[in-house]
Amino acid sequence: MQTPYGHLSYCSNIHPGEEWSAHFSVLKSSIPEIKATISPQEKMGIGLRLANQASIDLSEKSNFDEFKNWLDSNNCYVFTMNGFPYGGFHNVVVKDQVHAPDWTTTERTDYTIRMFGLLAQLLPSDLTEGGISTSPLSYRFWWKTPEKLKETTEIATKNIILVVEALIDLEATTGKILHLDIEPEPDGILENSQEFIDWYNNYLIPIGVEQLKRKGFSSEKAIDAIKKHIQLCYDVCHFAVGFEAPQTVIHKLEKDGLKVGKIQISSALKVDFSSNAEEKLKVIAQYNEPTYLHQVVAQRKDGSLLKFPDLTEAITNFDDTIRSWRVHFHVPLFLENYGVLSSTQSDIVDTINVHKNKPFTNHLEIETYTWGVLPTEFQAPLNESIIREINWVKGLL
Repeated sequence: MQTPYGHLSYCSNIHPGEEWSAHFSVLKSSIPEIKATISPQEKMGIGLRLANQASIDLSEKSNFDEFKNWLDSNNCYVFTMNGFPYGGFHNVVVKDQVHAPDWTTTERTDYTIRMFGLLAQLLPSDLTEGGISTSPLSYRFWWKTPEKLKETTEIATKNIILVVEALIDLEATTGKILHLDIEPEPDGILENSQEFIDWYNNYLIPIGVEQLKRKGFSSEKAIDAIKKHIQLCYDVCHFAVGFEAPQTVIHKLEKDGLKVGKIQISSALKVDFSSNAEEKLKVIAQYNEPTYLHQVVAQRKDGSLLKFPDLTEAITNFDDTIRSWRVHFHVPLFLENYGVLSSTQSDIVDTINVHKNKPFTNHLEIETYTWGVLPTEFQAPLNESIIREINWVKGLL
């Protein structure tokens, strides 16, 4: 829905369905109920997640026309999409495979370009801007040497510039300005704001300028096109896990003239070990489920940070030098405390306040996808939970 601070929605990656027919079925059963409560009169935006197979299915004219007609008849619209998980995301072990296939592959490149073709057609006539979030190139630990990591980054960047070329063409033919929103996350090749900025300046722009010059672009026009079409996805949970403050991140991006394509409004778990450490370790172990990666960044008592690839390693290696943890577990936004544990909800509040003071994106997308793997005491009917999430964010706005 339109708010004074941009379009707001929730990401449909909470709903299962790697094939379009299954995903559309869930949307048809969920969206009208949610809309009736949170946006009964106004148009409701949808943050659409399409798996690769669903994107192929939706490219068929009959499926696309049916969906477009359904959107129109239900007074809904799509303005942003999630292109991070390529394949299975529910009822399978995802873990590091959420990055597969990564940006070194033609599969990831073709999938993303296909999604942009769909988004250009789905955007309402009065909207000229749309974005798709994607993975931070690849999973860092798949590449064992600095040389291999550098080679992987270069290959991934060349493929991302192929997307830029496709977006330049789409803008010329449709008038739609579309951007790929890179989503840093713990243990991705791009983990944080500084790594994103360094990649942008040291890989994306030099490689992109070289590739676009072959298409007749001057250096200046090539840089302008890259900055228009490649932006940052500000996932609040991910930046909170890395102990990055929103004002600091936005200031650094502005300094380099880089844009934020969307804010993914999400919350991480936070554990303060200054008291009852043994009890809190037992409680946090309930969140050590086998489906998703739950990277941990620990802050020691001396202020230094220590990273763990998953909760298992963090629990095993806990000692009395640790002051606190931030855990990559997308917990519901509207709860600040989970028994003896807490959340990074305050980072959401801070991010929204920074945005309200000086808006830095047009797209706001709620992304809580772990409802099914939460401890049972925090589970609730899904549509009811989504409505509560959206209303909580609307209250902040």
